[in-house]
Amino acid sequence: MDKKLKEFFKNLVEAPSPSGFEQPAQEVYRNFVKEFADEVKTDVHGNVIAFKKGSGKLKMMVSGHADEIGLMVNYIDDNGYIFFSSIGGVDFSLLPGFRVDVHTKKGTIRGVIGKKAIHMMEKDEMGKAPKAEDLWIDIGAKDKKDAEKRVSIGDPITFQAGMEELPNNLVLTKATDNKAGVFLAGALLRYLKKTKISVNLYCVSSVQEEIGLRGAQTSAFGIDPDIGLAFDVTLATDYPNTSKKRFGDISLNKGPVISRGANINPVVYDMLVKTAEKNKLAYQISGEPRGTGTDANIMQLTRSGVATGLISFPNRYMHTPVEIISFKDLENAITLAGEFVKKIGDKVDFIPKV
Repeated sequence: MDKKLKEFFKNLVEAPSPSGFEQPAQEVYRNFVKEFADEVKTDVHGNVIAFKKGSGKLKMMVSGHADEIGLMVNYIDDNGYIFFSSIGGVDFSLLPGFRVDVHTKKGTIRGVIGKKAIHMMEKDEMGKAPKAEDLWIDIGAKDKKDAEKRVSIGDPITFQAGMEELPNNLVLTKATDNKAGVFLAGALLRYLKKTKISVNLYCVSSVQEEIGLRGAQTSAFGIDPDIGLAFDVTLATDYPNTSKKRFGDISLNKGPVISRGANINPVVYDMLVKTAEKNKLAYQISGEPRGTGTDANIMQLTRSGVATGLISFPNRYMHTPVEIISFKDLENAITLAGEFVKKIGDKVDFIPKV
């Protein structure tokens, strides 16, 4: 991956953006895509929509969601310890001992998530997953008044930022889900910079996916696309104690995943597979027998219906601060999405047929 794309990815994953508080990541996206788009706008919901004009009539929306899971300040006790609620699907059993950033009006404050030491636990407490009320954040405050000078109820909290490259094209971040999808939306525009396309392309960095696909719903309604393509992560099954029988055989470095099933328009699916094969791109297939938990689900059901597809990236350790994906998979996805967009013209018929 070239330097500019890697810098874009790094800036995205390090920008704090829990659901409802996405604008730091959205600013990274805006700054990147403005060079490649004919128009960039932000709607009232916070979605950022970068538009590339085509020569035809069809409209295509691609979407990656900018929000990540996180925490929120819920209560400050008399001793200055912060109790919190979750933003999105957080596994509380993983949290004790993590460093976190509390994002306040006065800036970012570092804290650590604490719990009762193992030496103090009764036997029936050991081995049990902690509840929210069993954990707290320590910011070094001497009492409640001291803490309230720096932190307010409702302040968002994220895991400590950072990006580390590992061997074999792998990269470790706290927020691959789904800054990888936002990255692809921006990288797609860059890929098509010097290309004249027929379809009118709307590359969306959507908000609030982790709490109900909310940004994709409002942006898709506003765009009213004919074709939709969601970019998201999917569960890798190439590490211990995962069930391929249940979740399929999905590995890092074996290409992006093309979904097939009820949420996916069969013409879009066939075109994606043929595009991958024509360009000799590695790809994997995931069977999705019902609606997916991605922006593809809401796009498909917008207004009178949208011909929708889904490109995903295998992701290890989903919804943890140590998510791992492959840069190689991302690069293949850029080419796949770019060459697919080039094929879309007014004469393409997306009506399913026998």
